[in-house]
Amino acid sequence: MSFSFIFNNEDFPPVQQSTAEGLLAIGGDLGIPRLIKAYSLGIFPWFSEDDPIMWWSPDPRMILKPADFKTSKSLKKIVRDSQYEIKIDTAFEEVISACGSMPRQGQEGTWITNDLKTAFILLHKIGLAHSFEIFMDNELVGGLYGLSLGKVFFGESMFYKVNNASKLAFYHFVNFMKEHDFALIDAQQETNHLKSLGAYAIERAHFIELLAHYLAEPTLQGNWGNGTAKLLKLSFDNIRN
Repeated sequence: MSFSFIFNNEDFPPVQQSTAEGLLAIGGDLGIPRLIKAYSLGIFPWFSEDDPIMWWSPDPRMILKPADFKTSKSLKKIVRDSQYEIKIDTAFEEVISACGSMPRQGQEGTWITNDLKTAFILLHKIGLAHSFEIFMDNELVGGLYGLSLGKVFFGESMFYKVNNASKLAFYHFVNFMKEHDFALIDAQQETNHLKSLGAYAIERAHFIELLAHYLAEPTLQGNWGNGTAKLLKLSFDNIRN
């Protein structure tokens, strides 16, 4: 298979047309409607600052069901003994900026480009992108962010400035998923760390089936941290740049 070039007004090709590495298409835009359509189809953007927009749909796909989350003894001890405060949706822009600037082993630069950051900040403002934040002594020291549609959370990235801060954020994030009846966390690509937490890889075709099922459910839209979020049926008609 080979990837396709798409223009702003064109739909994505079928995900089965992606390359062996998962590259499906190049081009298009990062507008809110396209991003929501992409994630609902099992597609996500991943590219560097100087590259064109690249859209991916890897096979297999790494997922974590909240009920399968493995809390190790060491993680329980970290949660019990650490002095911290967990917050939700209070520092989204700071979290995504920190994720973009965090050095990562084996990577040069970041895939969280300025345009992608701007797009996710817009998604946050309309109550679809969310951040989980760890504060110590009133300083943001770790967190994660992603996109929520239906009963699915599409995890994007996490960061830490002090040891274990991202683990604390992930622990509270998964508990939130359980409390609010989320069915699926999309972890995108397979890693040993995610495996240790209970994640596993499934065939892309199965992942697409799960998306179709769980995205038919209402979306918890709004600010998750201040109690104003509501379960709403997502409509493309009222989503604009």
